[in-house]
Amino acid sequence: MNAQTQKSKAELADLLNKYEARLKDQAQAMAALQARHSALQERFEAHRQTGATGFARDVREEALHLAQLIVDASPVILYRREAAAGHKMVYVSDNMERFGYSPEEFLIGSLALEDIIYAEDINRIVEEVRTYATSGTEAYTQIYRIMTKKGDIRWVEDQTRVVYDAKFNKKYNQGLMLDITPRKLALEQLRKSEEKYRRIVETAGEGFVLMDEKFVIIDLNQAYCHLTGYGRDELVGRRPGDVLDPNLKDMLFDYERILALDRREHEAVIVTKDGREVPVWIHGNILRDDKDNVIGNMAFVTDMTVHKKALDLAAEVQKSLLPQTKPGLPGFDIEGRNLTCDEVGGDYYDLLWDRDQPRKPFSVVVGDIAGHGVESALIMTTARAFLRMRASQPGTVAETDKFMTLFYLRIDSVAHQLAWVRAGHDPALVFHPLTDTFEALEGPGMVLGVDENYVFKTNRQKGLAAGDIIAIGTDGIWEARNRAGEMYGKTRFKDVIREKAEKDAADIVNGVFDDLKQFTFGQAYEDDITLVIIKVTAEYATLFPKA
Repeated sequence: MNAQTQKSKAELADLLNKYEARLKDQAQAMAALQARHSALQERFEAHRQTGATGFARDVREEALHLAQLIVDASPVILYRREAAAGHKMVYVSDNMERFGYSPEEFLIGSLALEDIIYAEDINRIVEEVRTYATSGTEAYTQIYRIMTKKGDIRWVEDQTRVVYDAKFNKKYNQGLMLDITPRKLALEQLRKSEEKYRRIVETAGEGFVLMDEKFVIIDLNQAYCHLTGYGRDELVGRRPGDVLDPNLKDMLFDYERILALDRREHEAVIVTKDGREVPVWIHGNILRDDKDNVIGNMAFVTDMTVHKKALDLAAEVQKSLLPQTKPGLPGFDIEGRNLTCDEVGGDYYDLLWDRDQPRKPFSVVVGDIAGHGVESALIMTTARAFLRMRASQPGTVAETDKFMTLFYLRIDSVAHQLAWVRAGHDPALVFHPLTDTFEALEGPGMVLGVDENYVFKTNRQKGLAAGDIIAIGTDGIWEARNRAGEMYGKTRFKDVIREKAEKDAADIVNGVFDDLKQFTFGQAYEDDITLVIIKVTAEYATLFPKA
């Protein structure tokens, strides 16, 4: 529902509130005048019985005067007509003139009440009056339209009661007629507006749920029923969490946390009536009144099945672009792993070596595109293709630019040399078990894409020993947070590598991921995670002796 519509509905509601407040004020004024009138009548009766005729006459005149004031100040038109056949009008208040008719027209018989009732309503009104009379109903209310003398149509509420004589015979039908046209029109506009948007909601392809302030369903559309497989009667009165995957209920329906957000979007899984799991995207809003009090909640629920299938396919394609086999490089044990926080991600790693000449220098690349999801995945795929093309050409690694944050490491086993380029990426870490120390492969390097004229520097370092471990990761590891908001950090990351240093590369990678999972304890990852471990094996010194 757009802001303009909400405003128009609010204006209609405000108009109704003001109209009803005015009627309430007028009713209170009438009640006060009537109370005074009754008091004067009591005084008149008391003095009549004591013979104080002069005073009684004055009191009676004042009472009549007050009665006329009541009528004149009121929007209510008073009339009285005989209950006998013919229904002769014996009294009509002067304010009947607001409809263009004089009381005299009714009193002399030129007009009857039925003459001014709208033609489409007259048969209904006559039939209702006949039914009330037959059943002995003494007071009843009718709502109908009348035609003013100018030809305008007005809505009125007519409250009629039967007046009896001393012998309890029906003598008069006395009515109070109130013009309710403004209220009726406002209600009609509100009804049409609500009907319009109900049709929109009912025909929407997305599921719609309206809930009270405690998240109990009070209304929903057919699309939501179709999505869940439940009927309307089976869902009204329940909470949406009742049809969610039980493993996600506590996380997705933490009501205190949700109430802190006026708007929220999150992914969930609905378990349908027949047991199927349907991935959905929920877009919810809190509903508040004009005093900012919470009066309810609403949510649109989108079936993500087709979208998920497409993303799953994209994820499979992306995974196929990562190294599929472990390189058999003499003197080295290498393992890499990538975990995306969405179906597809923006992290990237690759291993580049000459399969025909494994003793030649080889390269390890780890990159991280800002953000995650489909857009980052597409950029990652493009970056991989371009990098592989550039790596197959002559030149130094420093000439490779225009990617993401990137760490490009080249290892020359024969020369015992490391060469690397940093492009805004966290430095790789080298753990030396013999000295129990970590060394960071630092060096200048700007994030790729910031300055197309920036020249990246190639950093070089000699010295590799058996047991050394090189770890290249993305910040999704050390910036991961647990439920308390604490960050995993590089210190804990280093501790795991030190603890697993005697293991092979795969065990070290698994150790980091397992410890990260234990630390976050079910908290969703906010970024993609990638780690490559390169371990120098014991045979390295024999295969590549120093000159």
